[in-house]
Amino acid sequence: MTLQYMVLSSASVVFLACLVLPFLPNHKKSIVGCLLVLANATITSVPAWQVLMGQSAEFTFYGGMIFGDITMRIDPLSAWFMLIVNLTCVNGSLYGINYMKPYEEQRANLSLHWIAFVAFHTSMLGVCSFQHGLVFLVAWEIMTVSSLILVMFDHSRIKVLRAGINYLVQMHIGVACLTIAFIWISTAQGSYDFSVIPSFFSKPDALWVYLLFFIGFGIKAGFIPLHSWLPHAHPAAPSHISGVMSGVIVKMGIYGIIRMIVYLDTGLVIIGEMILIISVGTAFYGILNAAVHRDYKRMLAFCTIENIGIIGMGLGIGLIGKGIGEHQVMFLGFSAALLHTLNHSLYKSLLFFAAGNVYQLSHTRNMELLGGLIKLIPWTAFSFLCGSLAISGLPPFNGFVSKFLLFSSLVEGIKVESFQLNVVTIVCMAGLAIVGGMSILTFTKSFGVIFLGSPRIKQKRHEKEAISPAHLPFFIILLLMLLIGISPSTIMLPIQRIIQVLDPTSPLSAPFAAIHPLVSSIGIACLLLMLLTGAVYMLRSKITGKVVARYSSTWNCGYTAPNIRMQYTGKSFTRTLAKLFGTIVGEQKDYSEIGKHDVFPVGRSYHSNYAEFFEKNIISKLSNQILHFMNHFTFIHNGQVQMYVLYGFIFVMILIMATIFNIL
Repeated sequence: MTLQYMVLSSASVVFLACLVLPFLPNHKKSIVGCLLVLANATITSVPAWQVLMGQSAEFTFYGGMIFGDITMRIDPLSAWFMLIVNLTCVNGSLYGINYMKPYEEQRANLSLHWIAFVAFHTSMLGVCSFQHGLVFLVAWEIMTVSSLILVMFDHSRIKVLRAGINYLVQMHIGVACLTIAFIWISTAQGSYDFSVIPSFFSKPDALWVYLLFFIGFGIKAGFIPLHSWLPHAHPAAPSHISGVMSGVIVKMGIYGIIRMIVYLDTGLVIIGEMILIISVGTAFYGILNAAVHRDYKRMLAFCTIENIGIIGMGLGIGLIGKGIGEHQVMFLGFSAALLHTLNHSLYKSLLFFAAGNVYQLSHTRNMELLGGLIKLIPWTAFSFLCGSLAISGLPPFNGFVSKFLLFSSLVEGIKVESFQLNVVTIVCMAGLAIVGGMSILTFTKSFGVIFLGSPRIKQKRHEKEAISPAHLPFFIILLLMLLIGISPSTIMLPIQRIIQVLDPTSPLSAPFAAIHPLVSSIGIACLLLMLLTGAVYMLRSKITGKVVARYSSTWNCGYTAPNIRMQYTGKSFTRTLAKLFGTIVGEQKDYSEIGKHDVFPVGRSYHSNYAEFFEKNIISKLSNQILHFMNHFTFIHNGQVQMYVLYGFIFVMILIMATIFNIL
């Protein structure tokens, strides 16, 4: 399939969505929207897969006097991200069919939602394939605006509006940085084509331009301290949108960072160490906040930040390996980053979809009000458990493979004879181990509090969950997670082709030959673990199948009349951790202490939440200072038409004088 056909077909899908969706019956909008996404994914996956298999795809067309020649080029890096985008968006749209049923009476809102979803999907594909700075920015802006519409679906709620505005402002700060960087390169090289970027990066001021790129793309990815939009936008969006945003939209930031790494030729070690250190901090900060929060969608949002840090660690160590000529280190680091990008899009989508089922059942995001849901929604609980094991890096799921590769790259980095690199890699290895342990703690808390125990509040009677077509995206993701876990060697061949793009001069056959047996042994070990677990389960079922089950109360620590309030809560589970890192995750309490003279104290209520460190101590204070400064100029907006005319006259006179004196 040629790129010309792909472009025309994708544009036709978007046009068809705008033309057809508003006039369909409400109950068919979600189905048709899903079919359009599926058609677009099928059309664009064919050339992407062909490129990963060794073919090339490039197409240049004339974009008028403003854009000039516009190049579309799909290389293995673009193809990898396009396939991830297609897979995640198809699963998200499939889940969205059932999730959006309660909103079918909102005719206009539902139509706009699915039109935005199709545009969002197409724009991300454009970001991956356009190789022209201005057109890239146009696709990036369409992606931002369409995702904003998706986030603000429930726009009648003030928190959703605030989250949307916060997201829009921060995304445009990123766009401003990217625009400055592309204009800087175009001014120096005379072209917006990506092919001129390598020659520009060989100049002395290239480091500053890469810093602009890193800030612009880093805001989208969610690196600290550029992450503060993410914990607000993910909980505000519908769950299928949260899954897609966490699965792929933050990965567009990762794609941009990797795309610029392709063009780097100098300062690799310095930039790699910078990315590595920022990524360790990002991973630790993300999982620490995830551990203490009790809003399960906000918790999953902070876990996205953690996993972005893990991907960044792979990029950092890979870039260092490229800079010092250690091909084994480079191959392992980049492989871990690329594979973890795919893995995170799978299990994070699964977790958000499961969270959506929990929300539709309970209509609350506060896990402290839940409990015992495994009895009502067992398949959702099973999916959440599998996603929890995968995100914690436990076998036999896919997360174990990418984290194992990352640990291996850090071990190889320690072997290099460089004291500075040894220190950095040892610190990163310790940080990754701590993050892994805290991830297990976080999801043990989340799964236990939400699905186990007894209900903490009285729930409406519901029929027990049964397998239905709505579970199709769950099973697709679970199957892929297991396939990557038990057969990771199959995914390494396309990854090798992508790394060849990152460093065309490196001989990768030797590193690949050395890693292939290791990766294969991981798959065999995961398969044996699955078979052993299945055998033990079948044996247990056979032995206990004929035994009559007896139920009795457990020992209650001496309490004769326990109640549901005596169960562990999310706060009690991580209270010690929150106190240990109280400086970072400061707790805000709404509670009046009992005085020493209150012999018969009255009833009291207690409420607490954890403030976001960067938002509270940096962003809020900075924004308050800006607002305070701007308040000094409110006299300009005095409502007098004569004054506004005068402002226009003064502006025109300034332009005339500037032209006379050749200032403009």
